[in-house]
Order: sequence, then C-alpha cells, then structure tokens
Amino acid sequence: MDLAMFSQIAQITDHLFLSSAAAVKTDRVRNFGITNIINLTLEIPNLNLPNLECIQIHIEDAPQARLSAYFDRCADKINQVHMRGGRTLVHCVAGVSRSATICMAYLIKYHRMTLEQAYQHCKKRRPVVHPNAGFWRQLIEYERRLLGRNSVKMVSSSMGMIPEVYRDEFRNMVYFPSPRRNHYHPSPAPFRF
Repeated sequence: MDLAMFSQIAQITDHLFLSSAAAVKTDRVRNFGITNIINLTLEIPNLNLPNLECIQIHIEDAPQARLSAYFDRCADKINQVHMRGGRTLVHCVAGVSRSATICMAYLIKYHRMTLEQAYQHCKKRRPVVHPNAGFWRQLIEYERRLLGRNSVKMVSSSMGMIPEVYRDEFRNMVYFPSPRRNHYHPSPAPFRF
C-alpha cells in the first residue's frame, strides 16, 4: 500500500476533493481553490482561513454511527458551493471511510451514479477508500431511496457481512484476533501501517 496516499488530496470531480486530515494544509487548500471544508472528525479542529467556510460534523468512524443523517445535508452543501463556483474538500482522519461515504452519497444524489459507480469512481481517484460495513448499509438504503434500486448488496464472508464490492479483497485475508481490537491481515504476511 502506498502510504503517501494518506497525505494527498484526491480530486473526485472538478469541484469536490477528498483527503485525510493530515493533507489539510493552508497552501494546499489555496492551491486547489477550495472554498469550503466538511470536517467529519470528532477531535480535529477546522482550518481557520479567511474566505474559507468550514462545517464540522462530530461523528465517529463506527458501523453504528448514523452518518446517513448527514447525507442530504452534505450533498446539498457540496452542490450549493459548486453552483456558486466554489470547491469543497471533505475530510475525516484518514480519508478512507467517513469522508469517502459522504462523497459517494453526493455522487449518487447529484451525478445520479449508482452506488457501485460512485464507489469505483472514488476508489479510482483515492485507492485507500474503504467505508465500514455500517456506512455501506446506510449507502445501500440511500441508493434505494434515491434511485429506486440497488447496485450493491451485503454478502456473508469469513469476516462477517461485507459489501459485495469487497469480496475479492477479503477473499485473501485471514483474521487474527487481538485482545485490543480486531485486526484483519492479508495472508500470508501481516499487513502493517
């Protein structure tokens, strides 16, 4: 895995960007012409710059967190900023789960992409994108509500229920229990950050 990806800002559309909190630096925000930031972290403060509007949604990256309560609000805000000629950066701590989920919800609502298309689109631009299973369930419900059908379903795996788009990735993984928390590692060599 390319760890440099965690410190990069990925361009999802001409006006939507996705990153980790570590990538949110004054010079980068200015270079990309970002006018709005959606911060989806519990603990990381907003960047304080003139002419930069920041929204912070205090939510954890946990399957039971109700991120779907913010899908429409965030998608609508991203669209409003775009209509005014602005650009939005969505970030969480790692730029992997919470922020990717919001970008996918936006693509479903305003670009009329299926959930699978939205995921593949984001994954192509930021390969570390990997929303948790709870966020996938919420996105599946959101897609059904907006588009009247589903392009992704949850399937059973040795790791529990996963979105079918993760099936190939999880096929080669082995579960190693830890007293601290569950860790999943590719087989045969452990995966480390």
